[in-house]
Amino acid sequence: MSVYVAYLRVYEPLGAFPEERQRRLRTLLEAGRLLDRRRAMETEHHAALRAVVSVPPGLASGRDVDAIATTEDGVPYLCPLDLRVRCWEALAEFRELLPDPLADAFVPAAVAAEADGDATAWQQRNPDARPHVLTGRWQVPVRWLVLFEPGERRLVLGPRAERYAAVGGVAGRDRAADLSRCLVYVTAMSRARRRLARALAVVRRTLEDGPVVAGIEDLGRWLEAFHPHSLVELDYGGLVHLMDDDALSEDQSVADIADSVAALGRGDAAGATAGYERVTARWRSIASVEAGN
Repeated sequence: MSVYVAYLRVYEPLGAFPEERQRRLRTLLEAGRLLDRRRAMETEHHAALRAVVSVPPGLASGRDVDAIATTEDGVPYLCPLDLRVRCWEALAEFRELLPDPLADAFVPAAVAAEADGDATAWQQRNPDARPHVLTGRWQVPVRWLVLFEPGERRLVLGPRAERYAAVGGVAGRDRAADLSRCLVYVTAMSRARRRLARALAVVRRTLEDGPVVAGIEDLGRWLEAFHPHSLVELDYGGLVHLMDDDALSEDQSVADIADSVAALGRGDAAGATAGYERVTARWRSIASVEAGN
């Protein structure tokens, strides 16, 4: 599992959860036993590594009560990691990209079949449920950026970790650095939905149906699965350690995409292209690290 991942998370108010789960989460919240963002990243990384080195290889799994807690205006909000569900979905997507013999070489067919059965059973029990977390490996997906505004940006320029350990998090002296360097956007669900709806209206009017429109539509359906008073968070995650202080400070991808969508709505094709290319060029240079890793 790559540690160079960005996250899009939804934090729901405690009352949005089913009664039994709500009781468990409330107990852990009051005891101070829920996670913060960085501990959640470590939890996911450790779980993935344990799954990869097991014999036979398996899927990462976590406790149903693993969740990130945050507070806004004195109100607690919770984002369950939903790790099992996310792994089921990731495995299905991975196998769709490869011929069966090659996919089986990475994850044995028996493990994949068991995961598929577990996923089907879970979906039947929870037909409207969606994972609270989306991930973007080696980049921030462009469609996520339309949910936020520049003023919602939270930047902390802590020390940059130069390398990651083979097992879990950051190595030795770099571990503290990982806890203090971040770039995060947070907004209310109502604002995120409204911005996405405006962007979708523009791209539907000006672009042909294709992956751009479909991607924004999928994101909208995901957001609709959650409580209307939730919070939406974009976290650059481990990607902040691939960017020096100047690059991180100057990253205005949200503003660039907002300018691009606004230009597209005005019929200014050149302006729309310029804003979009500023973002894709920025992330292309970071994603290129994957090929050289």
